[in-house]
Amino acid sequence: MSSDVVTKRISTRDIRQRKAGIPIVALTAYSTPMARLLDRHVDLLLVGDSLGMVVYGMETTIGVTLDMMIAHARAVVRGSGHACVIVDLPFGSYQESPEQAFRNSARVLMETGAAGVKLEGGSEMAHTIEFLVKRGIPVLGHVGLRPQSVHTMGGFRTQGKGSDEARKILADAKAVADAGAFALVLEGTVEPVARIVTAEVAVPVIGIGASPACDGQILVVEDMLGLSGETVPKFVKRYADLGDAVDNAAGRYAFDVRARTFPTTEQCTGVEKPSSDH
Repeated sequence: MSSDVVTKRISTRDIRQRKAGIPIVALTAYSTPMARLLDRHVDLLLVGDSLGMVVYGMETTIGVTLDMMIAHARAVVRGSGHACVIVDLPFGSYQESPEQAFRNSARVLMETGAAGVKLEGGSEMAHTIEFLVKRGIPVLGHVGLRPQSVHTMGGFRTQGKGSDEARKILADAKAVADAGAFALVLEGTVEPVARIVTAEVAVPVIGIGASPACDGQILVVEDMLGLSGETVPKFVKRYADLGDAVDNAAGRYAFDVRARTFPTTEQCTGVEKPSSDH
């Protein structure tokens, strides 16, 4: 009998059952090496369309394509074995109709091995979410600040400051949950509203720039590791400054190359070592 430990991947059902339980730990990931490092620490890895800004240098997520998402999702699934992997549906790949959303969601799951998809929207997307769930596509919702709607929302601004906005966010969250989403991301929402949403919605609420009361938290991993530049959102806590480490390492490497101190014969092949015989 093999002594290898078989790791069971966390499922969307497992995440759904974490409402008001042990907080859900989630981070973004876009590559196999990063997924390998994060996998044992987190419950959920999100292949977010934030990769457009983080990896490709875009100003918003609008330019991300489905092919980009699938390529990065494959990499993350290959690098993980424990976390539940969820993939963002990019802008334009699901808003047209429930049928379009199903075709693209099915392609994501079939080509990547991920457990489900995430899509942005509230009440207006409830029918699409229900359509997907009834056809076997697990859905993670996303309400509050919605990056794909940045142009119509007036930029990346905090949501829920007024009573009308607060009521709309709560209604959106309930609509997404009632439609069958296994959980939802609540982004960029004032803390009192996020607290109320978490208390009143039946599925886990994963916060980002929301409230400590949420059922879990998610951050963009590059923000958390100090790899996204000097300016980061207020809600980010940096747990490392790897950007400085990379900058320092690259500088030392450049110095050694220019000084011809790298490589030495130790890093070369076919070099005879001096004989120890006398």
